[in-house]
Amino acid sequence: GCVLVVSVIEQLAQWHNSTVKAAMEKLCDYIPGKCQIIHHMSYCIDKEMNADVVCHSLRLCKQDPGQPLCHLYSPPKREKHSAGLFYPLPHAGPKHQIRSKSFLGFSSVCAFPLLANLCEKIKYVLRNKLPFEDFDGDKFSTFPTLRGYHWRGRDCDDKNTTVYPGRRPDNWDAKGDSNCNGIWGVDPKDGIPYEEKFCKGADSKGVVLLGDSAGAHFHIPPEWMTVTQMSAKSFANLPMAFSDELDWPQFSEITGFLNSTIGGWTDSLYLRLRKRNRCNHRDLQNISQNVYFPINIAPCLSFSLARNQLLDNPAIVIYATIGNDVCNGERDTLAHMTTPKEMLSNVVQALRYLDSHLPNGSHVILTGLVDGRFLWDNLHDRYHPLGQLNKDVTYSQLYSFLDCLQVSPCSGWLTPNETLRNLTSERALQLSNVLKEIARSEKFANFDVFYMDFPLRQTAEEWRKMGGEPWQLIEPVDGFHPSQIAAALGTGITWQKALHEWPQVLGKENPFNDQIEAIFKDQGGH
Repeated sequence: GCVLVVSVIEQLAQWHNSTVKAAMEKLCDYIPGKCQIIHHMSYCIDKEMNADVVCHSLRLCKQDPGQPLCHLYSPPKREKHSAGLFYPLPHAGPKHQIRSKSFLGFSSVCAFPLLANLCEKIKYVLRNKLPFEDFDGDKFSTFPTLRGYHWRGRDCDDKNTTVYPGRRPDNWDAKGDSNCNGIWGVDPKDGIPYEEKFCKGADSKGVVLLGDSAGAHFHIPPEWMTVTQMSAKSFANLPMAFSDELDWPQFSEITGFLNSTIGGWTDSLYLRLRKRNRCNHRDLQNISQNVYFPINIAPCLSFSLARNQLLDNPAIVIYATIGNDVCNGERDTLAHMTTPKEMLSNVVQALRYLDSHLPNGSHVILTGLVDGRFLWDNLHDRYHPLGQLNKDVTYSQLYSFLDCLQVSPCSGWLTPNETLRNLTSERALQLSNVLKEIARSEKFANFDVFYMDFPLRQTAEEWRKMGGEPWQLIEPVDGFHPSQIAAALGTGITWQKALHEWPQVLGKENPFNDQIEAIFKDQGGH
């Protein structure tokens, strides 16, 4: 974190040909709220010292005994001195030693005043994967972030626990909108409730994603650290982004519903289901989490899934942990990967829980793991946003820095070690085969199970035909997650596969869609 902030400040000073103090003030003008902590850094930053040196002088970065020295930038050139990276520190002057003491213990983004009041709320939603503001306790909210309606369909009455997206209509919603799809009341011409007239027998169903950070759509805006693009407008979405855990599920491949503001365009399974049957409006849940280690989804489901087996519509559940089971930041990464036996146990446990909670007629799609060799192959020698100004930080350097700190999102793929990359992909394929076998052999009472490969190869081919480059399918800041373009293209590929191979999953097209839109266009918006 320190290296990132100091890099941006030094590059702002360089780009605007200003002092470090002036650059600091400019950055603080950009960021909403107060940033006194960053102000103190101006006394410690010397443009002659790179960000690694500054952060070690502040004691925000340190080298543990017996551990390698982690650095993002090439060490300063000091041929006559063997001290390497730390030669400049004794020469940093009293201002660095005095000021550094005030930074001891600064180890969390929660120290920033802007973010401090969000931290307790964020900790709650990280633990529970449930909306922070949910007055009736039905797991749906009228508030967008903090696991609110960016993640789940928007509640239309947060004081009534029997009113929420996805339920079967109460008495055909003659008197109120019990399922929040915007369709309610009685047609004065014939006295038939609109919900009965338009949605009865329409095979309505919702979509639920059980996923990882890719499914949650993790994204750090590159303009936050690209000084040539930086302005006050760049940081306008900072509080919202942190309230959503740096995820953007409202634009994601499975549950996206808003027009993208982070590049590309939004196309999602939910939007296509809604277009196919307008009665599906708002019936979505994104139960994904940002973790970089193997996860067992079953325990999370017990308090996060909102589906009543007796009262609600069936659902299409997408099980897509496309990297977590092989990705971790451990030095001995192979030893910490999920084994095929563990994968079988974890997934079957989750499916049994779903079978006891999903309404009959639901469907589950198991998505295979990605082949992450695509990341190194297409990014390692390109410049990261932090390195574009001075051509001094490649993705290879970033990956090595994160790996050294043992916070790499995927040590097995984000590495120059080709053998390790191949072994990681080999394990990913083994785990995908486990999912494939589960879909073939396991049977459940309330849903059928399907398998599909993660469509990376088809997505890259589709993007190439559109004139794009493979690296544009990867998030530029973390160099790891699928980008907005990749998410949108992946939706189309998944939809076509389902349409041709499993048409029963998608349900039939509702012939009354146009009439529904004409009558309820002002009531059903997100």
